[in-house]
Amino acid sequence: MKKMKYVMYSHRYAYPILQTDIEFFDLWNEITEVLEVITEDDIINHFNFRKNNGIGKDKSISKTINNLLKDKFIERGWFIESAIFQSPDYTGDTWRLDFAKENISIEVGFNHSSVIAWNLLKPVLASELNHVQKAIQTKIGVIISVTDSMKKAGGFDNAISTYEKYIEYLKPLSNQLSVPLLIIGIEAPDTFFVKQEKVSGKYIGTIIRKEDYNF
Repeated sequence: MKKMKYVMYSHRYAYPILQTDIEFFDLWNEITEVLEVITEDDIINHFNFRKNNGIGKDKSISKTINNLLKDKFIERGWFIESAIFQSPDYTGDTWRLDFAKENISIEVGFNHSSVIAWNLLKPVLASELNHVQKAIQTKIGVIISVTDSMKKAGGFDNAISTYEKYIEYLKPLSNQLSVPLLIIGIEAPDTFFVKQEKVSGKYIGTIIRKEDYNF
């Protein structure tokens, strides 16, 4: 079975640190396990289950990949929607991390490109000391996004943030992004793509296996 493919970009030596520093070694192995245990068949089956059981009529595989990542991280003891700060003045999605465990924080960035800078800054806030009492303290941030090719193949909205866009933001924000960050881009699948059709004014996605499609 085809595994989900991904590429990586390292800011402030995040990748060599994760690979070689014993402090991060076990957690990094868990992250790579999560990314590599998910197969393209898993994505197809989960998407179709949602569609066929009325859970959601999605235009893209965004929610499917989000759900699969969430399940795999929870299985490995990662905390979901961890608050960055303890203060009740800073609650809600704005001040939460998607996943965190010990000294690593993770953001899944499939949302609108207007929040790229904020998604990059959240792991920095979780890693740096500041005047607001922290609920969690990490040392390295990981951003999981999709590549431009996956955005097209997976039926994602044109306005979403992508791996390539995250990399573009690193240079102008280099002074603000003071902690190591690893940008991960999930690549387009080899075995399928999402075809969309408009139904009652709304776009609905259907997964098409390439072996069944006449190009």
